[in-house]
Amino acid sequence: MLIDSYDRVVDYLRISVTERCNFRCQYCMPEKPFSWVPKENLLSFEELFEFIKVCVDEGVNKIRITGGEPLLREDLDKFIKMIYDYKPSIDLSMTTNAFLLKGAAQRLKDAGLKRINVSIDTLIPSVAQEIAGKDVLKNVLEGVDEALKVGLKVKVNMVPMKTLNANEIVDVLEYCKARGMSIRFIEYMENSHAKEGIAGLKSAELLDILKEKYNFSDDGFDGSSPSHYYTMDDGYRFGIIEPYEDDFCKKCNRIRLTAEGHLIPCLYFDEAMSIAESIKRGDIKGAAFVLKEVVRTKPEKNRWGGEDDEVSSRAFYETGG
Repeated sequence: MLIDSYDRVVDYLRISVTERCNFRCQYCMPEKPFSWVPKENLLSFEELFEFIKVCVDEGVNKIRITGGEPLLREDLDKFIKMIYDYKPSIDLSMTTNAFLLKGAAQRLKDAGLKRINVSIDTLIPSVAQEIAGKDVLKNVLEGVDEALKVGLKVKVNMVPMKTLNANEIVDVLEYCKARGMSIRFIEYMENSHAKEGIAGLKSAELLDILKEKYNFSDDGFDGSSPSHYYTMDDGYRFGIIEPYEDDFCKKCNRIRLTAEGHLIPCLYFDEAMSIAESIKRGDIKGAAFVLKEVVRTKPEKNRWGGEDDEVSSRAFYETGG
């Protein structure tokens, strides 16, 4: 079992299999050129799997595949099957923008994937194009429909922004509700790679909008999830992720691995240790040492909300958000 210095059990590994993405979302990396890390710099799926086995043997029971956009990496379903075959009971999920999902959903399900998270920030094609930098909405919605059809559980994330999609909060919630998908609204996370001038909605503003249409109760937090949950009178449940609140970090059980082998203890922090050298030379004990050291030095909380430094330089496209 992996336990950090604040007595939190760390049992959740997020793996970014690529930093490449086919979107250029305003809140992530709108100005980044369409380039990518050379393939030789990336850990192969076999090398990533060697480290995953170490993590699973140490108590990790939840793995999420992220990016960039993970479906841009070839043979992703084969990688997922490696993990599933090693431990079929593992909670195996993926975050995707869903643009390529329609043609991949069945393969992913057959490989052992259980759940996906998809960002749907709008239901208006022109707004989606403004946010993502290209015409994406038709493909995204078709991908979501296909995922539901093949039996994948789908959770939707939405980042409400005052000048772009704040007027669609109810519409996106109703879209999810009608399809049996849960939704989490995510407060915009300040970062130096995002477009300047973005104004996100805070949770209080979001709740005020929802109160105009719905009655709901405050459920608080659920286990180690970073979401603050609410339940409507009809039983539908939605969540809000508030990275600037202290509660966001209290039960954090996550560490993150990049495609190049950097193991990161916190979404915000730039600090990391690399497993790449150990894994490439077959030094499993060395990789296990790095894992335990990263867990040991995991910070109590992120730096968002601090007086001196509220904007992270962490590239979320490298760590999967």
